[in-house]
Amino acid sequence: MKERLWTKSFIMLMVGNLFVFMSFQMLIPTLPPYIKSIGASGLEIGLVTALFSIGAVLIRPFIGFMLEYKHRKHLVLIGAVILFAITILYPLSSIVVVFLFIRFVHGLAWGWSTTVNGTAAVDVIPFSRLGEGMGYFGLSNTIAYIIAPSLGIFLYNVTTFTNLIVISSILGFISVVLLALVHYRTPEAVINTKRESLKFSYLGSLVEKSSWYPAFITFIICLGYGSVSTFIVIFGEEKGIDQIFLFYILNAIVATVARPITGKWFDEKGPIGMIFICIFATFIGLWLLSYAQTNFMLAAAGGLFGIGFGCALPILQSWTLSITPENRRGVANGMFFSAIDLGIGLSGMIFGAIALFTDTENLFRISSLFLIIAIVLTMAEVRKRRVTPKERIVS
Repeated sequence: MKERLWTKSFIMLMVGNLFVFMSFQMLIPTLPPYIKSIGASGLEIGLVTALFSIGAVLIRPFIGFMLEYKHRKHLVLIGAVILFAITILYPLSSIVVVFLFIRFVHGLAWGWSTTVNGTAAVDVIPFSRLGEGMGYFGLSNTIAYIIAPSLGIFLYNVTTFTNLIVISSILGFISVVLLALVHYRTPEAVINTKRESLKFSYLGSLVEKSSWYPAFITFIICLGYGSVSTFIVIFGEEKGIDQIFLFYILNAIVATVARPITGKWFDEKGPIGMIFICIFATFIGLWLLSYAQTNFMLAAAGGLFGIGFGCALPILQSWTLSITPENRRGVANGMFFSAIDLGIGLSGMIFGAIALFTDTENLFRISSLFLIIAIVLTMAEVRKRRVTPKERIVS
């Protein structure tokens, strides 16, 4: 019989994580226009994203190290409370420099929370259903991506920024309450580990040697995807496509439907076959997007990205964590999320430079080369191990 997945703790953790992401995603499209309204320059507006990403990447090795010896509940609640507290501070920051400092601290808190929440989920999910469970857990992120940015923009347009922060803070408070009700499972290997027996190394807590390879593949795929997240709005303006939201909606809907299926595939057959399918779907989606002239083509590309990139991330995360020792899963989870942040962030810089010399549609085609590299890396892993994918992830 299958081990039970839908426990009270898993449901509460998943819904609590949904409210964490809802509270956060509401602010993504609204902070740049707000900081502009208080006198920020173009460079300072760009720093809203850059400082946040830097903070998230910098903190994760420290959190990963703490997850080697600390109980999950304390770390999850600390992250949620800090996110809630920082959100309240935004309306008080009418000075640009202060605002940017708060944004950097917000990045630190976000790096903390995403790392510990994902690790806590892995510990709650039965190992035999890890792929399926992480696929469902990832839906809390996906649903937030669908609802929260549009809600944030709506509130920003019809009311004050302070009222927007109040709504975001209420969602953050709900997340704290829900996460406090979860019965967490801390692995025995972590419980039995004493802080004094560990030696902190920033590099050692940044990279987990046992599972760096799928995280590296994640980094390469995100280098390809970053061109889309950076330039799709500009692309729509160039092509006269005015319904860009269709790309994101179809992406999220298809990913929501497909993730339980891909998760079960992972549990039964391992990651390799599904990773090939996901990367190939993303590759086709990039090329279809580059030729898009209508809203229908844009939506179709979004659907392919839902099957591809939207399903690849939970599979890659499950693969990463399934080959990591229990006491090092926090480090591996931090490494995985840092691979995403660095991949998308560097992609924006790389293709921002290339954009000076070519059209946006060509950027998407050039970025597809990273997906070919990801396929080659996956094939190299299969040849190296010379065992079936399922044998590899449980060995």
